This record gives sequence, structure tokens and C-alpha cells, in this order.
Amino acid sequence: MVEKIYERNIGDKMQAESIILDVDGTLWDSTELVAKSWNRAIQDTGITQIEVTAEQLKTLFGRTMKEIADVVLEGCSEDKKEKVMELCCRYEHADLENDDCNILYPNVKETIIKLSKTHRVFIVSNCQSGYIEMFLKKTNLTEYVMDIECFGNTGKGKGENIRLIMERNHSKSACYVGDIRGDYEASCQAGIPFILAEYGFGDVPESEWKIKDFSELLNIE
Repeated sequence: MVEKIYERNIGDKMQAESIILDVDGTLWDSTELVAKSWNRAIQDTGITQIEVTAEQLKTLFGRTMKEIADVVLEGCSEDKKEKVMELCCRYEHADLENDDCNILYPNVKETIIKLSKTHRVFIVSNCQSGYIEMFLKKTNLTEYVMDIECFGNTGKGKGENIRLIMERNHSKSACYVGDIRGDYEASCQAGIPFILAEYGFGDVPESEWKIKDFSELLNIE
């Protein structure tokens, strides 16, 4: 079950009408494939001294694309960063869409389908425009997710986009499921409970709620 860390609340269950999900590190791990796509894009723009790894991306995913560019392409001009990241995203999108990879975490697809029968399911990410749509198309989950939002669409941070999607869908009770500190902070900013996916990329020791397997979300009332 979804349990609180603190003993005095260990038997409590989460209650939420809407469940808002992160993508990378929560629903799937695309870092191996994305690292290859980005390295190809970086080389194709004439940069030979920079190479990204899957492990590096795990520490960066969850930030906005601009923040990631500032780390990966440190020393490059802002114009160069923008052009390289645009190509990175284009290659990444095509490779993820066309590759036969099965990179979903265990029980994600079945759980989202089941959750959609009792709760409204949304996705909010700091990704580029089109990434969530590609994820839903690739996993055949489009019909089970009611609405999506991302940094690429609005230019806003995750906390603001969580509030935006709640307001747009008149959601009065929601929780956010993510895997890194930025997700936790965004939930706090939005004023809703955070559930830590412990199997993901990060660690948030002070998180009040946690899951070891995605299917545990079925215990949300």
C-alpha cells in the first residue's frame, strides 16, 4: 500500500480525486536511449568535446530544458545551446518513437488503465512540447490520461503547471507522483501531497508518502 514514513500515520491511506504523474524516473527510464540521441545531435552540430551519459541524464531529468542545457553545454553561447538542444529533442523524439524499446517501469501501463476507472489521471512534466504526447502514443495510454501540461508548452515551472492543470480541470483534490526533489518542491508549491517513487532517479528522505512499485497507487482512495 501507499504508506507514510512516520509510524503514527503508517496505517493511513492517501485520498485524492486526481492523480498527477511525472514521466522520466516515474513512468519510464529513457536515459540510455536519450543519451545516444543527444550525443549524435551534439556531434552533428560540430561539438566534439562533450559527451553525455545515461547516469548524467538521471541527475538532470526533471529540470527544465534550459537548465539542462546550461549544465550539458556549459561554455557554449546561448544561441548555440538553443540550437543544439533543439536538435537533441528532435533526435530523441524520433528515436524513442521508432525504437522497439520497452522502458516502462513494472506495472505502469496496467496501473494507469485501472486508475483511470476510479480517478482522473493527468501528466505534468518539465519536458519539451510533444514529449508527453509521444510517450502516450508509444505506450497506447492516450485514452487513459485526461490532460497534460509541460514546460515546453507554457514556459512555466512544474509547480505552476500542476496548479494550471488542476484549475483547468476543476480538480479540488490531487496528489503528484514523482521521483526527485524538484518534484517534491513543485508539489509543495502547488499545495498538494507528494508521493515519492522510490525506484526512480532521486531521493527525497523527508517525503511523507512513498511507493516501491507503481501498482501501489491503486490504494489511493
